[in-house]
Amino acid sequence: MIRENQNLLNKINALSDILILFISMSIAYFIRFFIFSPDTIYLKFNIYMKFTFLLIPINVTLYIFFNLYDSIRSSLISKDYIKVIKSNTILIAFCLSALFIFKLVDISRWVLIIFYFINTTLVISKRFLLKKTLSNIRTNGLNLKHVLIVGSGETALEYLNIIKNNKSFGYSYDGYVSDSSHFVGRRFGGYEQLLDILYKFKFDEVVCALDLCDAKYIENIISDCEKSGTKISIIPFCYKYISSQPYIDQIEKIPLINLRRIPLDNLGNAFLKRSLDILGSIFLIVITSPIMFISSIIIKLTSPGSIIFKQTRVGLNKKLFTMYKFRSMKVNSKSQTAWSTNIDPRKTKFGAFIRKFSIDELPQFFNVLKGDMSLVGPRPELPHFVENFKNEIPRYMIKHQVKPGITGLAQINGYRGDTSIIKRIEYDIYYIENWNILIDINILFKTLFKGIKNNEQIINSATKISKDDSLTF
Repeated sequence: MIRENQNLLNKINALSDILILFISMSIAYFIRFFIFSPDTIYLKFNIYMKFTFLLIPINVTLYIFFNLYDSIRSSLISKDYIKVIKSNTILIAFCLSALFIFKLVDISRWVLIIFYFINTTLVISKRFLLKKTLSNIRTNGLNLKHVLIVGSGETALEYLNIIKNNKSFGYSYDGYVSDSSHFVGRRFGGYEQLLDILYKFKFDEVVCALDLCDAKYIENIISDCEKSGTKISIIPFCYKYISSQPYIDQIEKIPLINLRRIPLDNLGNAFLKRSLDILGSIFLIVITSPIMFISSIIIKLTSPGSIIFKQTRVGLNKKLFTMYKFRSMKVNSKSQTAWSTNIDPRKTKFGAFIRKFSIDELPQFFNVLKGDMSLVGPRPELPHFVENFKNEIPRYMIKHQVKPGITGLAQINGYRGDTSIIKRIEYDIYYIENWNILIDINILFKTLFKGIKNNEQIINSATKISKDDSLTF
């Protein structure tokens, strides 16, 4: 039943994408010739509809190539957005190139450019609504995929908890196969009975979640699934150490899994992110310059000492750099080793205010412009604390494989101030492994609307340790 539903969904998806092609071209035609230039001599509407008809096989082929008609049951919607943008960009580049090569000067380039943006927006919107609709349907117990878990150890239990806690994925747990009877749900039998079980019951998918101690059974399990024609997915024994997007290389017949694939190691991605940092930091320096100018004057008039506080932090590849902030505390001797506190007697009155609204962070735009930091990334720490955390917190040092940022995924999800360092590292690692330019833009917008004001208190009435990016003075 699931296969039939998926096939139907794929057909609906493809047909709606084709319909959106014609809608997008119609809207682009109307905008170009009836709003922008109503007096322009132009080709008739039916010519553009015929041109759109020629785009259908190219568009569908591109979407198939980028796996946009695969199951979206548990896929990240943001990845689909990236694929749609890539596909549509290739499509419009092909169209413009074809018009140039074949000298088709009568087709308006502006219509195609407007078409590109409208089509991309409509397809992404449709996929968002489809994802939401299917999630709601599955949450209500419909269109479920029935799975059988093979295994009964820690790996199997963790997988089971995930699908039970995410009803919108639409997985229905039917039971398990294992030589052990100590597991949750119905036990269908042992590993040796798997083939008979698969012939007797019709499962949509078998999830092989063996622990290392049961590894000897995996060959027979795969063989039984293939004989019965049942789809099988395998959770590797070392799944905890594999990134969400591992890179798989191959030496002859042997696949090699690169545990830590970092998109920013790609020169194209790094160039794109650096371009955003340069343009963004220049823009932000310009628009915040009045605030920085006024803050500098008030700091100078209200407290003796320098206006800018400089502190050594650990950056990309564990290299040290000097990070800039507006000084918010009285000059003291613990600026390189002590944590700041939420309500700290060392803070000046104005310092408490600028920390509350993150104004003290504005000079870090110059760090971004210099290349020491990025607008978005894991927050940098003091060397003193890096030495402590690297032995206490698993995978802590992975954050230093990218440039530190002014804001990050952890910060917009509330993990700043006196919050869990372990959770922050989890968000940082997810960001590092799944980076794309849209994630950066999304984080910047969310920071603007909900990440500027923090939980620091302006009135000093108590003392509380803060272990976040405010490890500064």
